[in-house]
Formats: sequence, C-alpha cells, structure tokens
Amino acid sequence: SDSGTVGDVCNLSPAVLGLSRRCRLKGNSSVMWTERVERERCLPKLNQTRPDQTRPHQTRLYQTRPDQTVPDQTRPDRTRLYQSRPEQTRPDRTRLFLTSPLLSSCEGKKTFVKTRGAFVYFRVAGPQRGARGRSTRAVRVGIVRHTGTRSSRMGEFTVHRVRFFHYMPSAVRALAFQPQRQKIAVARTDGSLEILNRADHLFQEKVIPGREQRGTEALAWAGQRLFSAGLNGELVEYDMQELREKYRLDASGGPVWTLTCNPQGTRLAVGCEDGTVKLFEVCDDGIQFERNLAKQKGRILSLSWHPSGSRLVAGMAGVIWVFDAGTGQSVHRLLVERGTGAPRSKECVVWSVVCLSDGTIVSGDSSGNVKVWDGDTGTLIRNHQVTKWDVLALSVSQDETSLVAGTSEGTVVQFQHLSVVLGREDKEWVQTRTFKNHTHDVRAVLELDTAVVSGGMDTQLVVRPLLDKIDVKTSASALRKIHFPHRRLVSCSRTARLLLFQHRIHLELWRLGESEGTGVPGSSLPIKRKPEKLLHLKTKVSKLPKVVSSANQICFSSDSSYLFTASTCSSVHVLALSQSGCTFVCTLKPKSCSGQAILLLTASDDGKWLAAANADHEVQVYNLQKRKAYCTVPVYSSGVTAMSINPATNNLFMVHADQQIFEFSLEQKQYTDWSRLVHRKGLHPQWLERDTPVTNVTFSPRNPAHVILHDMYMFCIIDQTLCSVVVRVVYNCLSSHERSSQPLPERNSQLVNQLTLRSLPEKERRAHSHAFKICKTFKHKSWILCPALLGPDGVLVPAVVVKLFSLLQELLFVELLEDQSLVVIERPLLDITAQLPPPVRQKKFAT
Repeated sequence: SDSGTVGDVCNLSPAVLGLSRRCRLKGNSSVMWTERVERERCLPKLNQTRPDQTRPHQTRLYQTRPDQTVPDQTRPDRTRLYQSRPEQTRPDRTRLFLTSPLLSSCEGKKTFVKTRGAFVYFRVAGPQRGARGRSTRAVRVGIVRHTGTRSSRMGEFTVHRVRFFHYMPSAVRALAFQPQRQKIAVARTDGSLEILNRADHLFQEKVIPGREQRGTEALAWAGQRLFSAGLNGELVEYDMQELREKYRLDASGGPVWTLTCNPQGTRLAVGCEDGTVKLFEVCDDGIQFERNLAKQKGRILSLSWHPSGSRLVAGMAGVIWVFDAGTGQSVHRLLVERGTGAPRSKECVVWSVVCLSDGTIVSGDSSGNVKVWDGDTGTLIRNHQVTKWDVLALSVSQDETSLVAGTSEGTVVQFQHLSVVLGREDKEWVQTRTFKNHTHDVRAVLELDTAVVSGGMDTQLVVRPLLDKIDVKTSASALRKIHFPHRRLVSCSRTARLLLFQHRIHLELWRLGESEGTGVPGSSLPIKRKPEKLLHLKTKVSKLPKVVSSANQICFSSDSSYLFTASTCSSVHVLALSQSGCTFVCTLKPKSCSGQAILLLTASDDGKWLAAANADHEVQVYNLQKRKAYCTVPVYSSGVTAMSINPATNNLFMVHADQQIFEFSLEQKQYTDWSRLVHRKGLHPQWLERDTPVTNVTFSPRNPAHVILHDMYMFCIIDQTLCSVVVRVVYNCLSSHERSSQPLPERNSQLVNQLTLRSLPEKERRAHSHAFKICKTFKHKSWILCPALLGPDGVLVPAVVVKLFSLLQELLFVELLEDQSLVVIERPLLDITAQLPPPVRQKKFAT
C-alpha cells in the first residue's frame, strides 16, 4: 500500500482433497483405480454401519484421521483404509476397485508402489471368488506419505498489495480502421501507436513507441500502410514489421490538423495550418508531393474524400469547401451559421466532415450541431442539435446506413438513415440513440459493422456493440472497455524481492517491504521494513554492441549470464554478460520466413530453451546449447498473450487471446496429453467469454505443477496434479452412476456455488455435481474448473483445477516469490480518473 503496509493473508486451500493416483502392482499385471468423491456435509460418520453394496470383486476403503477409532466391521471382501492427512480437516471418502488374476506368488508379502506424494503397499490375503467365477484375492492397502514431495494443498499466502506503481495511460487522440485485415490503429497523446486486431478479440498486437513532442493528430490507412500527421508539420509512415518509424516528411504547410486517404489507397490529402490542402501520391517506396488545392483563409481542420475519389470536402472555421480533386478548384462553399444565442465574435468551427456516395455531406461543429447538406446544390437539408457543446468527431458505417458523433460531453450519438413515413422510399437521417460511456471529451470514433469504437481524454477505449446488428448474443455483444496495455509493465525478481516498473519515459526499481508476525486470513500484518525506491532511471546509458541498437523485447537467462534481445525479422540476438560489460555471442534465426516483430520472449530455468512469439502467431523454440532453431509450435489462429516454460517439465505453457490454453512439450515436440484432453473436453463458456487477455504466466517455485496466471480483473491458479479420477475395471462391471462420475457441465448449465450446493438435497446435489466447482472464498469470488479427463485407452491424465480469485482492484501484475508470498500490483481505475484534468464540458442533472 502507499503507507508501506505489507498485504493481507488469504486462504487459498483447495476445495477438494483426496487420493487420485493410478498404481500398478510391482511384478504383476493387476491395475488399481481410485475414485475421489467430493466431500459433502451430509456424509454419514465413519463409525456408523453402512449397508454393503459392493460386489465380490470390489474393495471399499474409507479414510479417517489418526485419532479416530473405528470398530472392525469388515467382511472378507471389504477392507478399511486409515490414512494420515495432517492438512485434512474433514474426512474424504475414497473407493478402490480391484480386479486381477491369481496373486499366489505375492501371498503374504508386501508390495510397495511409489506414487506422487505417497508410497502404497499391498498385502495379499486369502482367496475370494470374484466376478465371472475368476479367482481373486482381497488386498489390504496402506498409504505412507512421502515427505519429500509437497502436498497439492496451496495453503496461505502473505500478499503484498502494491499500489505505489502510479501508471498513467495517455489519452486517445485518433482512430483509423483497416477493413481488409480488420486492424484498428489507435494514436495517443504521448505519440505512441497501438494496433488492435478486431478479428482476434481486439487483442493489442503491436505497440509503436513515440515522443510526446510529436503528438499525433490524425491517422490514415493506405492499403496495409499506416500514416500519421501531427502539429509538428510532418508526415510519418510506420514500419509495421519492425515497429518503428519508417521515414518522416515535412508537409511544408505548418502544423498538420487532419489527414485522410482516398478509398483507392493511392492519394493522401493533408490539411495544414496555412489553409492549403496538399495531395500526396502513395508510391511503393514512399509518398511524393502531387499538388496543392486552392488555398483558403484559415486552417483546414477536417477532410473527407468522396467514395469515388473525385471530390474532397474540407471543414474550416465557419465554412465548408468542396474541391474537385482533378482540377484543384473549389466547387461549393457552404456557410455554417453560429448556434442560437452564440455571440457574433464566436466562430462556428467545423471539427469533422463526412462525404457520402450520394453526394450528401454531414458536418459536426462547435455549436453542437450535426448538419446534413446537399453536396450538389450546397444547401442545408437538416440540422440536429445533439449537445450544447462541441461535436468533435464523426464516423459513418461502410454501408452508409448509420453514423455516429462524438461530443465534448463524453457522449456518442447515433444517427440512422430511416424511412420516416411508412410505405415511402424517402429516407432521412434520424437521431436514434445516445451512449454515455466516457467521462471526458470523445476525440475519435469509429463505426464498424456491429459496434462503435470510441476514445478520448479519459484514456479508455470503449467498444459499444450495436445490438440491432447482432443476430446471436455472445460475448462479442457485451460492452467492452480497454484500460491497460495487453502486455507486462512490471518485472519481478523472486529471490531479491525487487520490482521494476516501466513508465512511459523512465524506469523505477523498488524493493519490497517486510512484515513480522502472522495473522488470520484477511488481516493486515505489522510492517517491519517499508518498501524502498532504489532507482529512478531517465537517461539511457548503453555500451551494447551496435548489432543490438534497438529491441522490441528483452529477456535474461535464469542465472543472468545471458541477455536475449528481440531484433528484426523475428531473429534473436544473444549477449554474454559479465562484470566488465557484455559481448555479442550469436543471432538466432527462425525456421520460418516471417518478418514480423517478436512480441514475447521466455527462457527455461535450466538455460537450455528459449521461446519467441511473433505477430504472425508463430512460436519459435531455440536450443541455447546448440545455438540454433529447434522447432516451431503449431500455428494457432489466435495470438499468444502470455507464455512461460515450466521449470520442472520444460513444457511451454501458452495462453492465447481467445482464452484457450495450450501446453507444448519441448522435448517431444508435441502437445502434451494434458493439453490435448483439455481441448477435447473444452473449457467452460464463462472462462472463454472473458474479454481481458492473460498478461502473465508463472509457476510456483515450490510446486511447479501450480500454474499462476492473471488478467486485469482476476488471477487464477491451475493445479495440474488435482483431477477428477475416473474409475475403470478391466471387466467393465461398474454401475451407470460410476461410469458417469462427475461429468462435464453442459454449455447451458449453471455453475452452482459450493455453499449453495451443500444446502441442496442429496438428489439435487448429485444432479448439479459435475467437474466445474465454484467456491466463494476470497474477497469477491473464486471458481474452480476441473474437467475429468480419461483417454480412450483408459490412461488417466491429471485434469485442470483452476482457482480464480477476483480482487477488489484492477490488476497490473501478479507473481509468487520464493518464500511463497504473493505480490499483487493493483492500479485502481478511480485513481487514474482522479489524476485526469477536469472535463471541458460536463452535463449536470436537469440541465
């Protein structure tokens, strides 16, 4: 916290405990399967007599604490099991089903089988008659905990709730949409550019850094090439593969206020401070000045091409000009009157114009009016007063049936081209809806086919779906707000307890505080040492080799002896680090011919593997010992948002923008059985419908089977060792209830909370009992996903047990330190809103 208090204590113990192992008798072909049954409040006590419903070939086992004594009520075919579980507070019930041929060779002997976390020993007793007349023997079973392996229980964490990372996003200044590849370009006031892939769940694929002194005022796509212009009077084209500026060109007209490209993608029109509209031809190797249109008095603030490319409309203070793009001369001059009651000294500024295919011109001005003009005659058709303040931006849909306007009140107003009189073909532009999703000025809007994208001074990007254009209601039909970047801004040292914060133009290095004593879950611990700011780095001090003059991503090896930097054409430079400096070692080049930039880098703890994900959704794996490309992960349709290599198994764990999870074995060059079966069963819709991508994946230092990942609103723990064990007998003698033990929920089923489930009658509880467990235990909510996985050959694979914890504040970063303390970096949105400048216009109630 800001006062230096070190965190809360939260209980992360799992809701389901029990034995879930597959064992094979040593020296024999017998197979034992166990089935974990969820703990229920209504279970009868262990010392009560239970009716015997077992079959001759089955053995039933029960668990109890060491201090409990149970009278021996066993039968020849039934045996009791006593297991010591120090962490268990309530008895679990476990069933054992055994079938085998004759075990005469093992009679009277103990056979030990080592499993994960336990030794299981068997003592063969006297013979019994089994199913189908086969001779079987009752087996006494005992379990001894293996102290060298940590239990799957997650226990309690000391949580460092960090709020001294004062990250502040920049305001949205301009938007541009590329319909062929469904890309949205976002320009911010700090000069940076963001590229979002609308086809991939609006994932922020690329970020091009910039300078605040070169603030962008306008964006334009020319085919697949992106251009920008700003008040410094320069035109910039960007290299979308290397994520940097390609070149700059002076427009020679003073500050540039607006920029637009014709629908054919061959000409750029630039509106300048000196009143000229300059045309540039888009060439293969750049842009070339073509001509100036007729110069006017005053600055050109807005431009719009006619869809045919023959005319160009320009908005200024108090007037709208229509130019012939071929001759460069003006065709019409449209006078824009001041609003009602406005003083004569105040001019009406035309902030935005749109030209439609039928010649209609729509303008938005500083008087709060959206005006519709006849472009052929230059007359005003209709005037819509949408606000008392400014209309700053306009955007029309591709089919020209809908139009949206952004205002300085923070509202977005929609207009539709509708028939006013029933049965008549005459249509008019009618104001239909008003959206209020911003607190400050809306500086840019985009109307897509099914949604409206808007951004402004409140720094958030809002995607508002148009429900009348959506046939099927899905997660895409929900309101979405993008606040934080889809990448990590924090780096953590687990052993040194250091945090590195990435700001826009500087870095901060902090040391975490320490606490003393213990407390109950949810309580604050006393402070022993406050957090300390160690470094504030603004200047660039570099003695790196020339080959690594710039990098998109950097990554250190686990022992800090090597530095990996992402370079151009998806290649990676390797540098050796020492106290004296760094030396260039080699360049790792991918097997593919992709020239896209690398977005993510991760290295294994043993220093053998390096994985790199690029913007083409490719994940390249390199062998650092041989220093060459090793393999390529199968390309998936969605981009990788976070990935990490498991330190115990060297499996690459990846999370994609569509919320799918994959685990790839680097040694076997294929997806693991766990990953294949998870996707065969499918993840629950509530998991897949989340609209914030996972930005970090890590593993527990003491138990690498615990995968920790988080997004903006939650963090979750995936325990790959816990699973819903499915029982199988060689002779296929199970009842129908046992065959369908803990099935996966249907897509339209409801995920019932565990507390609610326990209060239901037993019959209803069984009906709602499936592999998806919900448990509200931490602050707001947590839910568990554990699909039961059993391959067609009967091989049991650990399933997914996911614990999701919804925190009070928005998350930037979550990491688990070596001492099992949890670092949670929060950035409340209310703090960001409090640091924003006051809105220029703010509507008050009843006004």
